[in-house]
Amino acid sequence: MKLSIDDLMTELDDARLTAKANGQASAMVAATMSKAKLLGLDKADSEYNNEPQPVSVIVNVKDARKPDRVC
Repeated sequence: MKLSIDDLMTELDDARLTAKANGQASAMVAATMSKAKLLGLDKADSEYNNEPQPVSVIVNVKDARKPDRVC
């Protein structure tokens, strides 16, 4: 059986809820941190490529003097 990130996130959510129900704060933190690592949220900004990224903007222009008519 191949696990997906969604499967792992669900398991960690279940583990966190179990830890919460048992008053195990450190286990709750461990589950939360594991989720952050899976999602790549545990990295400092300096670890990412801080170079500017290109942005694409699309502008649609319509002639307001000729409204679209639906018959």
